[in-house]
Amino acid sequence: MSISQANAAAVQDPPPADPMERVRQALAAKPDGVIEAIAREVGVPTLAVLEATPPEQRHFIAPGRFEELWQALATWGEVLFIVHTADIVLECEGTLPVGSFGHGYYNIHGDSPIGGHIKAANCRAIYLVDRQFHGRRSCSVQFFNGAGEAMFKVFVKRDAQRELLADQVGLFEALKTQFV
Repeated sequence: MSISQANAAAVQDPPPADPMERVRQALAAKPDGVIEAIAREVGVPTLAVLEATPPEQRHFIAPGRFEELWQALATWGEVLFIVHTADIVLECEGTLPVGSFGHGYYNIHGDSPIGGHIKAANCRAIYLVDRQFHGRRSCSVQFFNGAGEAMFKVFVKRDAQRELLADQVGLFEALKTQFV
């Protein structure tokens, strides 16, 4: 069921004109839905939808701590790295190589399928996100640009039974106290 259909089923009146009220209604109708889908349907940035989720589902990290956070994530072992745009959801499993700044980018290279050049200066918000996704707990670190769109996301990996890896969940939880 789309967000529009859920809204129509819940309320016979026309949807409210306030986009953030529409976001709140969509999250109430499907609290484990895809944040980007809600953002596209309502016409707001992805970050606006994330920030409308309950506070216990998100933990802000200052973007100035980008490199320190990246270095912590590089110790996790294999993760799921996702780039989610309107045109593609690109998923890549691998370790995060430790990077360094140069020529205006945070450059990551190593023995991993995850590599390249990140314009870290464009990062305006970072969130630890711990919420249900299609009925299952999902833990991720999400990096947002100035337009409020996700640059990329790093997810706690799942095992063969689709359960979150306990050691990575512990590392994820530790970030909440390490990055206050």
